[in-house]
Amino acid sequence: MMQGVVNLRREAMLTVVVGNSNRQLQAIDAVIDTGFNGFLSLPSTIITTLDLPWSGADFVTLGDGSETSFDLYTAVAIWDGHYFEIDIAESETEPLLGMALLYGYRLQVDNIEGGIVKVEKL
Repeated sequence: MMQGVVNLRREAMLTVVVGNSNRQLQAIDAVIDTGFNGFLSLPSTIITTLDLPWSGADFVTLGDGSETSFDLYTAVAIWDGHYFEIDIAESETEPLLGMALLYGYRLQVDNIEGGIVKVEKL
């Protein structure tokens, strides 16, 4: 089981460790976004710091219905104690944790400031 917290802006947060193929790792505090079907989004500064390799681009539909293109990068994540490869979408917002990373897991949120966020394998 993994555990996070609800922040003062009422966002469910979880820390994910992300790195490159050389195992250079960085802990990322990410907002859980159930409307994002990707794995994780990161700003370009973190992608550059970790020297993540570009793997392509993808068109996506945003919450407001508009479409845009995201550059995708390959990273290694530590998720539930295991290393595995994920796609990172470059986005100049705060890091977002999407439904692809949560697939196969139960998400439970005590939705109050300081509330517990639990993610456990189904």
